[in-house]
Parts: sequence; structure tokens; C-alpha cells
Amino acid sequence: MKKFGLLPKIIIAIALGIVAGSIFPDSILKLFVTFNGIFGKFLGFAIPLIIIGFIAPGIASLGKGAGKMLGLTAGIAYISTITAGLLAFFVASTLYPSLLANQSAKAFENPEEALLAPYFILEIPPVMGIMTALLIAFTLGLGLAVIKGNTLQNAMNDFRQIIEKVIENIIIPLLPLHIFGIFANMTQGGQVTAIMSVFAKVFVMIIVLHLLFLLLQYSAAGAVSKGNPLKMLKNMLPAYMTALGTQSSASTIPVTLRQAKKIGTREKVADFSVPLFATIHLSGSTITLVSCGMAVMMLQGQMAGFTAMLPFILMLGVTMIAAPGVPGGAVMAALGLLESMLGFDPTMLSLMIALYLAQDSFGTACNVTGDGALSVLVDKFSGKSKSTDAAEHVA
Repeated sequence: MKKFGLLPKIIIAIALGIVAGSIFPDSILKLFVTFNGIFGKFLGFAIPLIIIGFIAPGIASLGKGAGKMLGLTAGIAYISTITAGLLAFFVASTLYPSLLANQSAKAFENPEEALLAPYFILEIPPVMGIMTALLIAFTLGLGLAVIKGNTLQNAMNDFRQIIEKVIENIIIPLLPLHIFGIFANMTQGGQVTAIMSVFAKVFVMIIVLHLLFLLLQYSAAGAVSKGNPLKMLKNMLPAYMTALGTQSSASTIPVTLRQAKKIGTREKVADFSVPLFATIHLSGSTITLVSCGMAVMMLQGQMAGFTAMLPFILMLGVTMIAAPGVPGGAVMAALGLLESMLGFDPTMLSLMIALYLAQDSFGTACNVTGDGALSVLVDKFSGKSKSTDAAEHVA
């Protein structure tokens, strides 16, 4: 089972949860509901630690390096990520009222009355609030980017590794059981039909948005480099397919790097920008997070407007820098924002995780494929010609 991918585990957990919710007695189902309650409390406890553990060292690492090139690369990545989020918002705002019309508040009018309650509740209060954790992370990250010392930087890197281990060895392995319990409980409560209908519709819309955004990115890259966007995109397909299998931007770096050079990015620029983009550019994941977040809100009878979603998208662009390089890492990094800025409760967070993980590999593939287009933009906007670069290399 360790070699069994996370996506197949999630799909099996959803299927088994639907079956279990149809045939298991309430006394058995309440055992899984109790586990879900404990797991949800632990997740709430971990969220502030995840925020500090990833955002602080992530921002600190951006403050050191190649000056102008670093700023250009980070700026292009942020603009791409924010544009992706805005595209997802406007498309979801346009399509969801009709696409999800019959699966909103009516299907979940009184969910607390339909769902089973746990046998007991274990309180695990977080050490601090979400906004406090965000402010501490930004303060530490920006401070570490300015000062020369390495002591705190090394300590934050160690802390990040600890949190990565918590996600990789505790949270991610237990997620299928958590999702099994959620769907078993929703099935016995008569809500699962609407949920699965939403899953299917949102999944298709997200994949289409990924492809459209890749076309937009490569159209921009082709315009500045006078290349054929479709040919460039075709050359990046090996990176897309590799990311589908690995679900990791970091693991795909060697392939992305090779293909980025094939579409015209100079070697020195590619060697710098592609590994950095793998860390800070998550346009595909942002499309998924915004689309899934708005779908979950509609399931609860809510519809977020532009004034509520714009600050969330802007903060999401920063938070994605902190996304850990494990399957589902982006949604883990975004849980704090979903809770603090959009008011997600534990049930909504759990649905969000399930929706996101169902297509995580496609979001990662969109991320890394877009990295190739952005590396071309960095190359052209860095203001150095190939002849200048060749002269420097000879010198």
C-alpha cells in the first residue's frame, strides 16, 4: 500500500465510504465520525505550525540570491499565480449559479441534523490563531531575509523539516481514512449524491481551466520570443506527463529544466528560474483552490463576491510559496487562509481537501508546464541578449 498512490487511495476511500454509509449501522459509523473529530482537531492544531514552518523560511529564502533576476522571477510567478486565481474566480462566478444550482443550500439545509455525532470530542486547541501565525511568519521571513545571521534561519529550516514529516507521515497517510469517514457520514445523511455531482462538474471545469491557462501562458511566451506557442507547449509535454505521475513539482525539475532549454530559454536563466518556479509558481494549484473553495461555499449555500475573494487570492499567491513539496501540499498551506478569510469550518475544510486531492496531479502538471513559459519570459525580460551571454561564458 505504501507504493499505492495518494489519488487511488482517495478514490477508493470515497467509494468505500459511500458503500459503508449505506450498509453499516450507526454504532459502527460513529467510530469513524469520532476519529474524524479527533483528526480534525489535530489538523486545526497543526495549521498555525504549518503556516510558520513553511512561510517564514520560504520568504527568507527569496530574500537572498541574484538580486534583479530573483525579483523578476518572483514577480512573474506572483502575477501568473494571481491571474490564475482571478480567472478561476470569474469563471466559477459565471458558471456555478447554473452548474451547481440544485446542489446548494437546499441539499444541506440542516447538515448538523442529518450527520452523526461522534462518541466524544477531544479538544486540541491550537497554540495561536491563524492571523497571528501569518503575522509571525511574515515578520520572521522578512527579518531573516534582511539580517546576515544563519542561526535562526537554520532553526526555521529544521522546523520546516519537522512539519514536513508531520504532513508526510501523519496527515497525508491518515487522509484517506478521514475522507472515508466523511463520505460514510454524508451517505447515511443523504447528502452524498449532491456531493458527487459537484465533484464531477468541478473536476471537468478545473481541467479545462488548466488547459486554457497554459495556452494563455504560452501565448505570452510566444509573443515575446516570436516562437510558436503550440510547438513550445508540445515540447513541454514530457514535464506535464512526469508531473502527473510524481504529483511533485520538485521531482519534475530535471525534466522541466531540460524541456525549458529546448523551447529557447538560455541555460543560465533556466538553471536559475526553473528550480525557483518549482517552489513559488503554483498557478494550476491556485485555479484548483479557488474553484474548489467556491464550490464548497456553494454547497453550504454561500456565494463569495469579488471583494471577499480578491484578498484571499492575493494572500494565496504569497502562501503558495510555502506549499510543501508533498502531494496535497498546496491545500495544506492554504487551510489557514480558508479558515480565517473565507470562514471555513472543519467540515468545509475536509470537503476542500477531498476535492483538491482528487485532481492534485493535474494541478501539479499545470504548475510545472507553465514554468517553461515563465522561464522564457524571464529570459526575454532580463534584458540580456544571447550574444552577451555567450561573451560572458567565453570570458
